[in-house]
Amino acid sequence: MKHLLKMGDLTPEELTHILDVADKLKADQKAGGTAPLLKGKSVALMFSKNSTRTRTSFEVGVYQLGGLGNYMNAATELQSGRGEPLKDTARVLGRYYDCVVWRTYRQSDLEEFAELAGVPVINGLTDYAHPCQVLADLMTIRERRGALEGQTLCFIGDGCSMANSLIVGCLLAGMKVRCVCPQGYRPAADVLMFAHKYGAKFQLLTDPAEGVKDADVVVTAAWNTAPGTPESERRLRDFAGFQVTSPLMSKARSDALLLHCLPAHRGEEISTAVFEEHADEIFTEAENRLHVQKAVLAVLLANQ
Repeated sequence: MKHLLKMGDLTPEELTHILDVADKLKADQKAGGTAPLLKGKSVALMFSKNSTRTRTSFEVGVYQLGGLGNYMNAATELQSGRGEPLKDTARVLGRYYDCVVWRTYRQSDLEEFAELAGVPVINGLTDYAHPCQVLADLMTIRERRGALEGQTLCFIGDGCSMANSLIVGCLLAGMKVRCVCPQGYRPAADVLMFAHKYGAKFQLLTDPAEGVKDADVVVTAAWNTAPGTPESERRLRDFAGFQVTSPLMSKARSDALLLHCLPAHRGEEISTAVFEEHADEIFTEAENRLHVQKAVLAVLLANQ
């Protein structure tokens, strides 16, 4: 593993290894502290869009591992925001830092950056993929269930970065995946081609009730990303009936987990009642971003 740009970069063995390292690092932190695996290492935290969990969990994680993490707003603080070519930024930061975490828009920009930087690059979220979030989801499911293989996960929402990464990550982990999206909001074509290789383990559906039936895990994410705009009004119409509510959750297993990558728009993709009922799972999932990202850094930079 040279980078973490998308879930498809991982083999099943690498995915399991990251989760194993994350479990150990979490236990170590709870017991009093983490070994300084990144002592003398520096990590650039480059963000082209807003962030709460990704930014703060990486900042805290690098610190707990004994390294230096530098946050930089790519739009307002770097010359790239004033037109410097991406390839120049990549080749400069790669000579200063041991690793770069970048949260940006186009996956193609991230891929180009990784080719030129000369150091490991981690995807902090693109429009195509969110691998760090999905690793945290898998870590949380494994903590609660004891294993991933054979579990059935249903994702309800927009077929964007979360759906793309969940489909690939869960199938690599031996899970069954149902992806429920409205017409016109399907996951990426290459992700669907990958998923269909798994036969009956993957289903692409348009009926949330069919998707959640007897599911072990239900996952949703915000789909109304531009409130107050014509796009928002269109999405509110298109996603009518896709809210995760108590009646919908009742069709899943009685002990089903509910995960949400946050931020949550209560009353849109999820009801307040369902969110609060499953708040412990959701905020454990958020906490696990810290531990799993520490594991990715430890694997990439400290040969763990």
